[in-house]
Amino acid sequence: MTPPMLQVRNLVKTFGGIVAVDGVSFNLEGGVVLGIIGPNGSGKTTLLNLLNGVYPPDAGEVWLAGQRVEGGPPQRLADLGVMRTFQNTRVFRSLTVLQNMLVPLLHRSLRVEEARDRALRLLASVGLEGYAHVPASQLSGGQQRLLEFARALMVHPRVVLMDEPFAGVHPDAIETMVRRVSDLRREGVSFVVVSHEIPVLMSLSQRVLCLDQGRVIADGAPEEVARNEAVVEAYLGGGRAGEVS
Repeated sequence: MTPPMLQVRNLVKTFGGIVAVDGVSFNLEGGVVLGIIGPNGSGKTTLLNLLNGVYPPDAGEVWLAGQRVEGGPPQRLADLGVMRTFQNTRVFRSLTVLQNMLVPLLHRSLRVEEARDRALRLLASVGLEGYAHVPASQLSGGQQRLLEFARALMVHPRVVLMDEPFAGVHPDAIETMVRRVSDLRREGVSFVVVSHEIPVLMSLSQRVLCLDQGRVIADGAPEEVARNEAVVEAYLGGGRAGEVS
């Protein structure tokens, strides 16, 4: 029996007396977009940091395609196919867009021409082909997010972790990212996407998990989670009827 692409078992992370992630568990199959929602401070970014090895967990396990991987370091997770984009976009501003794309391959044995061709194809897929030789510092904030996203795809990832990819981004750039995520999902790539852009995330995800105070309070289909009373309470705080939107 083929194991899930990603298995998370009872992850716990504390900082001093604060429990940031409290017994989180889930399985993620290949070719699925898992949306992660929750109010500010609910542990979403900390969870991503545990999944890509930025933090070691205090307890719990992370398995990638049947291989135990928790604790990192991030480079090892990247080599195994777990890539990451960040809430605060991380690009090398003094390098050109094309040079940024090649950074993940610096320690890999790949022909320069092959790497360059792949980079240019990925840039074209997000509408940045005309910026290949422009310093990344000259890109808009949304274009830098597209660059970071395209760069994460250079190593043929199995799982891509995305932290607030749609925040402050022009709707055209959001549409481009959504289209590419949907295409890659159909090719078997899995995504874990943290976002406060709830309508976009709900339409993109096949499954949604909601955190509150580090714990999973809902896990299921987007429409089910949006109507979940605990989720509505976590976001609205007053028990008002309705759904998260």
